Amino acid sequence: MALAELKATAPIRYPDSDGQPMGETDVHIAQILDLRFALQRHFRNDPQVYVAANLLLYYVEGDPKEFVVPDVFVARGVPKRERRTYQLWVERSVPEVVLEIASSSTRREDLGTKRVLYAELGVQEYFVFDPTGEELRPPLRAFRLSGSDYQTITEPIVSERLELELRVEANRLRLFDAKTGKRLLTAEETDVAREAAEAENERLRTELEKLKSKR
Repeated sequence: MALAELKATAPIRYPDSDGQPMGETDVHIAQILDLRFALQRHFRNDPQVYVAANLLLYYVEGDPKEFVVPDVFVARGVPKRERRTYQLWVERSVPEVVLEIASSSTRREDLGTKRVLYAELGVQEYFVFDPTGEELRPPLRAFRLSGSDYQTITEPIVSERLELELRVEANRLRLFDAKTGKRLLTAEETDVAREAAEAENERLRTELEKLKSKR
């Protein structure tokens, strides 16, 4: 078999890493992980909502150079499972929502080339947040697709697709249930709440044992 034929039949490889770090600083990384955890937990009972962070998204079949790496994205209509990459022609579902955590090195791209690309792909809502407040003022920018371009979402900033409100509190982007107003917890807050509940249960058990012993 000729070398040209071997090359033609060789499968195309789509790498699962672009060699870049998840975030520039601990603040950026923590914000990405907090958002992913909160969204995954919020949609944990829906088998057709997939939440990912820092995952390579390939959008042109046959061309592994055409990819983007959203900090966080939410896709509907695709099953929950672990993925090495997200390939649009395989999943057949464009992420509905993308969140980017801007830094000094990504701000221009987040509001420039990425914004244009996400609009072309059909991402319905796009949010850009600067946790330092040094690159963007105001630190949260929100967009909703209208036709072929994005229109700015004014406050209160609510994601219609996620039915969540986005607020900046203490330099962090927090998510709230738009219907109940309940805040989505981070992993740390979930652990604290669990420990508090366990401590309260232990206190109640102790009180119950005391009452029994007095009978």
